[in-house]
Amino acid sequence: MHSPEHYFTRFTADISGYELPTQFTFPFYYTPHPLCVIAAKQLEQHLLAQTDFEHDFGLVNEETGRGKMFGVLLVKSPQGELGFLSAFSGKIADQNLIPGFVPPVYDMLTDEGFFRAETYAINAANAEYKTCAANPELADLKAQIQADRAAYQQEEQTQRQVMIDGRAARKRQRQQGEQTLNADDLKILLDELGKQSVAEKNVLKYLKQAWDEKLAIKEARLAELEQQLAHLKEQRKTLSNALQHKLHKQYRFLNNHGKTRDLVDIFADTTNPVPPAGAGECAAPKLLQYAFKHGFKPLALAEFWWGVSPKSEVRQHKKFYPSCNSKCQPILGHMMQGLDVEPNPLAENWAEDKELEIIYQDDAMVVVNKPSGLLSVPGKTIKDSAYTRLQAMYPDVEGPFVIHRLDMATSGILVFALTKRANKSLQKQFMARDVKKRYMALLEGVLNEPEGEISLPMRGDPDDRPRQLVCFEHGKHAETYWQLIEVKDGRSKVYMYPKTGRTHQLRVHSAHHMGLNMPMVGDGLYGEKANRLHLHAEMLELDHPYSKERMVFKAECEF
Repeated sequence: MHSPEHYFTRFTADISGYELPTQFTFPFYYTPHPLCVIAAKQLEQHLLAQTDFEHDFGLVNEETGRGKMFGVLLVKSPQGELGFLSAFSGKIADQNLIPGFVPPVYDMLTDEGFFRAETYAINAANAEYKTCAANPELADLKAQIQADRAAYQQEEQTQRQVMIDGRAARKRQRQQGEQTLNADDLKILLDELGKQSVAEKNVLKYLKQAWDEKLAIKEARLAELEQQLAHLKEQRKTLSNALQHKLHKQYRFLNNHGKTRDLVDIFADTTNPVPPAGAGECAAPKLLQYAFKHGFKPLALAEFWWGVSPKSEVRQHKKFYPSCNSKCQPILGHMMQGLDVEPNPLAENWAEDKELEIIYQDDAMVVVNKPSGLLSVPGKTIKDSAYTRLQAMYPDVEGPFVIHRLDMATSGILVFALTKRANKSLQKQFMARDVKKRYMALLEGVLNEPEGEISLPMRGDPDDRPRQLVCFEHGKHAETYWQLIEVKDGRSKVYMYPKTGRTHQLRVHSAHHMGLNMPMVGDGLYGEKANRLHLHAEMLELDHPYSKERMVFKAECEF
């Protein structure tokens, strides 16, 4: 194991003119401190020049590469010297230990650890399961049972048709006998016809018994094999869960008070008490863990993406991104205790002093121009919203009823129904996509085409809510049409027309590398934080819920 000095990097640039941060970075929504930006650039140069490992980041060939998240932690050494620590998320080149990067919180790849031995047992159980699942007898039995059931069904249908035909023939014989035979002969005939009916039913009965006996032998053997398979599957699951739990107990995280908690303890009180895969392997917890363990004072944190963009997430080369929520938020919540951390901007009411402009109102509905920073509806901690303000303004109406929403950071037109009748009409229009919407956005970059369409299916990121992913396998259809308004100072102003209404659709379609590959100015989720998100719902067109007159509402925005 290397000494702490091995992981402490001194600045090569002159940083004498920069002020130190007064508070530690709030990692889930931040603008990187200038010294972290300088540290990141120095790390980038190291990544280009280093020869310690080989990893294809996709900088030469995007098709074969895989990008990676890196982090820098601005610190003061135990001797009071200013510098930074570096880390990467997960592994690089299938390695945990790379010169110059802090080690993982727990190294599961060490030979002396239990991970390899227990993984071997799981692999053995998995191999046994696969062997059992591939047993040709299993497939043969399933095929035979399926064929036997089909044959039985065919024979049963044939016999039932014989019975139908026999019943019809006997009916004709009975009717004819009733007309031509005397009582004694008619009784003999009816007895004979009754015996024929019973005989036909017995054929069906014995047919069923024969097939049931034949199938029962095969189905019993199949159940035996499937039970064996289920037992091996459960055994594999039990071994895997036990190893996972044991691993999670090894990930022990310090905080500035010197208190240690493991992953199992940290996630116990969350909505999902089982730590997600990869928890504790991100750059941020690695950096803080090493700093606390070796007496470095954390001052500021920044994480950036290096390499080709992934297929699903919005990640661009050299861009800074906040820490993830599902994996890192519980861990960092513990680790930052004892640090003077910047207040959470997302917990502040950004629009407390901003006016909610009324664009139109009548007995049926009210149309407002929501300012950026105001919630559409109350949140978990912030109750102030367009909805609650309208409740106070219209205390005697049936509503207001929420018809649609805008992200807190998005400004622009919102319509609310004031009556149940209006609500029903407006909801129907939105569901049928009869409402036309136009947004205005400012993008980081220069568009070379006058217009275009984006069709990228989307779904929520299960590991990092509220972020959204592009997903061609499980995503829902999402389509956007856009028009270029102007290009100025390296930025493009556009109109955007969403044909579908997925969460964060316009933001993701703008920022994703398969979309416009240009995040919106001020997009703290998919781009870089600024004074506001430059996205505005500028026009809304719909039918009046009572008169059915087509109405167009506009709200100008300067950015």
